[in-house]
Amino acid sequence: MKMLEPITINGMKVPNRIMVPAMVTRLSGEDGHVTKEISDRYVRYAAGEVGLIVVEAMAIDGNKAGPLLRINEDRFIPGLAEMNRKIHDTSDSKVVPQLIHFLKISKSGWRQTVDMLSQEDIDNVVKRFGEAAARAREAGFDGIELHNAHAYTLASFVSRVNPRRDEYGGDTLEGRLRLIGRVMASVRQHVGNDFPVGIRYLSEEFVRGGYTVEDAKLIGLRMAQLGADYLSLSVGGKLEDAEHVPGHVKHAYSGYSGERCMPGYWFPPALHAHLGAEIKAFINAKGYHVPVIAAGKMSDPAIVEKVLSEGQLDMVAIARGLLADPDWVKKVRLSQIDRIVKCDYCNVCKQLDGTHMPVNCFLWPKGAVQAPAYDPDGKAPYWKGGNAGLSVTQNKLTGVVSWSKPEGSPVYYDIYRTEDDGTVSIVDAVKVTRWVDPMVMAGRRYRYYVRACDATGNASPPSETVVFEPTAPDFAGPVRQPAVV
Repeated sequence: MKMLEPITINGMKVPNRIMVPAMVTRLSGEDGHVTKEISDRYVRYAAGEVGLIVVEAMAIDGNKAGPLLRINEDRFIPGLAEMNRKIHDTSDSKVVPQLIHFLKISKSGWRQTVDMLSQEDIDNVVKRFGEAAARAREAGFDGIELHNAHAYTLASFVSRVNPRRDEYGGDTLEGRLRLIGRVMASVRQHVGNDFPVGIRYLSEEFVRGGYTVEDAKLIGLRMAQLGADYLSLSVGGKLEDAEHVPGHVKHAYSGYSGERCMPGYWFPPALHAHLGAEIKAFINAKGYHVPVIAAGKMSDPAIVEKVLSEGQLDMVAIARGLLADPDWVKKVRLSQIDRIVKCDYCNVCKQLDGTHMPVNCFLWPKGAVQAPAYDPDGKAPYWKGGNAGLSVTQNKLTGVVSWSKPEGSPVYYDIYRTEDDGTVSIVDAVKVTRWVDPMVMAGRRYRYYVRACDATGNASPPSETVVFEPTAPDFAGPVRQPAVV
């Protein structure tokens, strides 16, 4: 399988093509030090054989931001070094920190913008990135990743909505690229050319006036010219369209750009893969072969293998899918795909991050701080005689699917559905024995079945199947059957 093949990035041999991108855990304290819970989270990814682990956003300065890891002073090095030692002792996984600089923001809704920074402020940003990179190397990381995406400082300079009108201004592409160029030069001065430096940036901003993939191709080309060792692509996550809740700081993932960054269940799978493919093709055509990585609802192994084997991407970043099941890679390698805990993109994790609460997965057992340990001998729940007592009824405009509780220790249930006898897909995961389908339409035929899953994804055989043909509401008008050709 292409996804299980190694890839070498500036001397860093990554054992497979799967990355867990930076996800804030909110498991640190206000002091920014590594905690046991944070260390355990990343060691867990290593135990699951994730190829490249990107540790959550790590601040390079002392600005307050709630529970957030920090690397702005030497006193943070010992804790980071100990975490890296544990990761490296666990597997061949490689680990890099995501280095960030962010502008000030207030609970009143006020936020600092790039045009408020003086030349001295900008020079300080450049200096701090270099110093943080040196600390990362000293702490035993295998490389670093510069965060040039979402609502952070570097991305705000690169953005088309950058309001500055000087040599760093948003009215020219070179102006927008000036700061990241200076930062890369500072980083290389501090760590040399033999230390992997990746950059995460946006393939689309998804805000009014923001840039699209056409700009992203040129930005990626410049990153390659600057010596970036990999390009990790995200989208959206901007403050320009964020919603402000009184008494809280704006959350960059609360507006439409945030929805595109962390697409929910109603978005199609792999919806951003084509953007990465366009950028990769453009850069390759210019003679640069920097590995290109993209994220966005690509936790289905079949989809991952397709985009990699077709050469659309060099690696795939899986965030929420690996949060749900850190053993994703291991289960693929062991041909246990059916046992993967499948993310249903409910975005409970996103909501927890937005409120600065410890981030976990809804599909974990209640109260769990980490994903359950891999259990190769786990016993799946089951229904006696294979009969779950499955039923479906119409309740006004919805279909209500119900079933009985199985034997064993179920933690959640995967609901499978097909429309008009088409492709079967998982449409949701719940922890109760009832599910409401709001997406039914009169004149169509639906089939449902469920599987009961334990904490590590061991699933029961499929239940019996039920068929549902909803009747039309009074206001829908007559429903005609398709013509027979």
